[in-house]
Amino acid sequence: MKRLLKLGVVTSALVVMLGAPAYAQDGISVEDLALATIVLYLMVATVLVFIMHAGFAMLEAGFTRSKNTANIIGKNLMTISLGILVYYAIGWGLMYGEQVAGLFGTDNFFLLGDTYDPDATLEIDFAFQAMFAATAATIVSGAVAERMKFGAYVAVAVVMTGLIYPIVGAWTWGGGWVDALGFADFAGSTIVHMTGGVAALVGAAFLGPRIGKFDPKTGKARGIPGPSIALGALGTLLLFFGWFGFNGGSVLELDGELIGFVIVTTALAGGAGGTAAGIYTRLTNGKWDVAMTANGILAGLVGITAGADAVSFNMAVLVGLLAGVLVALSVKMFDSLKIDDPVGAISVHGTCGILGTLWVGLAATDGGLFFGGGAALLISQIIGIVGVAAWVGVASAILFGTLKAMGQLRVSEEEEIEGLDVHEHGVAGYPELARS
Repeated sequence: MKRLLKLGVVTSALVVMLGAPAYAQDGISVEDLALATIVLYLMVATVLVFIMHAGFAMLEAGFTRSKNTANIIGKNLMTISLGILVYYAIGWGLMYGEQVAGLFGTDNFFLLGDTYDPDATLEIDFAFQAMFAATAATIVSGAVAERMKFGAYVAVAVVMTGLIYPIVGAWTWGGGWVDALGFADFAGSTIVHMTGGVAALVGAAFLGPRIGKFDPKTGKARGIPGPSIALGALGTLLLFFGWFGFNGGSVLELDGELIGFVIVTTALAGGAGGTAAGIYTRLTNGKWDVAMTANGILAGLVGITAGADAVSFNMAVLVGLLAGVLVALSVKMFDSLKIDDPVGAISVHGTCGILGTLWVGLAATDGGLFFGGGAALLISQIIGIVGVAAWVGVASAILFGTLKAMGQLRVSEEEEIEGLDVHEHGVAGYPELARS
């Protein structure tokens, strides 16, 4: 991902539309207006990615039980609030500061330092990237829902935004050792989504399943439906909406042709993912599974995120179709392994994040195996996936293992049965329903 934006892309168009004499009269240069236009573009992208956090909150609240709704909302509020502060203080510097051996940055903490040109777009760039950091953290929330202590989740959000995700970012977008291999991840199938998915997998494994999730006699997974398909669908659509900023904003420059291309590949993959998941569940279960269709949309979006700028429209459709089926298969696989993931976050973000990153090595029109580019790019993608997964897996295991050893990871059986809302927050998510 490029870090410095090209300021002259729109200069000619601005001059034609507004006229150079007006700038001279008002004391505004063409370069200043070009910079302001790019800042505005990134501001809109930042807002769109921010809205995704409302999507995560609604999706999780819809697909988990009503007795834990306040807890779900509280986790999502704390993720974005605390995540921005931690990324500002620590994460940004580790990710984009002056690097040591291609591993991590050593300056620019609290946005201090001289790595960036003061006339460039440091501030808005930070805001945009902070949304990504919080996204990587909040992926964990859904997978550990309904049985994790709130304080433990806060600790996870701090470590994710302050250490785990920034180190991954330093290796890749920050110009570290993975980037040097030629690894390509346009907007974060691995860097954001697989990072969150691997941490979610480790957290769910350490926590163990919810009470009653698996039949004690047969070991088969039981469905534990949430209170509102409508909320889950709203969350999904908000995420789809925000993804246009997630991927479109990652162009990071006013390249109209590329922005348009990225928006189309994003839309095609998301649509294909939802379509494939819906049809697959109808063929295999005899019913159109609404929740899995929602996850299929998100799976397709995760699948295209790494290569939104690099694969053709048809390849975007194909990766979406594959992701829509893969997410359903992945959910079944983790159920068979007794990994309880209430919203399918591990499968959507982890499994399909891997698919999306490999897809670049296979289907990129420039360098992909399918298009005569050989295996070099694919090998770089594999090494990047393995390296990131190893770091996130080990760091997450230390984090969750420490919390568990301290007795601070999982709520008591009584609290889980009665609901985390009252025990952890002192208020029910649906007070009228609780009183009745």
